Amino acid sequence: MDSNEKVIKKVKYVPEIKGVLRSNYIELPSCIAEASGIKIFGKRFKSLLFSTDVAIIKNTNADAIIAVYPFTPQLVITQALMLASDVPVFCGVGGGMTTGKRSINIALHAEFQGAIGVVVNKPTPNEIVTELKNTIDIPVVVTAVSEDEDFEARLEAGTDIINVSGASKTVQIVKKIREISKTVPIIATGGNTADSILRTIEAGANAITYTPPSTAEIFTETMKKYRGQL
Repeated sequence: MDSNEKVIKKVKYVPEIKGVLRSNYIELPSCIAEASGIKIFGKRFKSLLFSTDVAIIKNTNADAIIAVYPFTPQLVITQALMLASDVPVFCGVGGGMTTGKRSINIALHAEFQGAIGVVVNKPTPNEIVTELKNTIDIPVVVTAVSEDEDFEARLEAGTDIINVSGASKTVQIVKKIREISKTVPIIATGGNTADSILRTIEAGANAITYTPPSTAEIFTETMKKYRGQL
């Protein structure tokens, strides 16, 4: 191609259909589309919504749900999340207070119920990660919260995806992981601004986790509108 020849990029028109009653939903920042995404079983995931609220899970345009919570994982919760979600769910299976055989059994049941992947917490021993890999046939997602973690050992243990949740240190952690591996899939929290999300993607994150406002916060805005109509 001649260097002076102009390349014209065609902007694709994307038809969109919205219902009257379902037009109000949690729409994730469009800049997440800049991420490469992670392919799992032939489907590509760029955006993950961090929530266990079934009302929010049912009303979002995220590619997937990442459902972890600060209690002992319970199968009835996993089942409820699966029933509510229109998109695949990554389920938390412990690793902190809940670990060992219990985490492995919960992970196996999560796979049977249809989870796309399981998420374990930072304290999870590498031996448990290896046993999970030998037990289930869906991705094992290991959470990282610090630059000081032994990421090489995590990968050797069988970690499929690293989930970075480092608050203000997330970008640095992602960069550290990329120094060790150029190819390991990375999910990372991107914050709530386009700038912070794009910096996380530029650092090497393949997919972004987004934390939505709570139902109470959303309802507060709705009630303000209702009161204004009085």
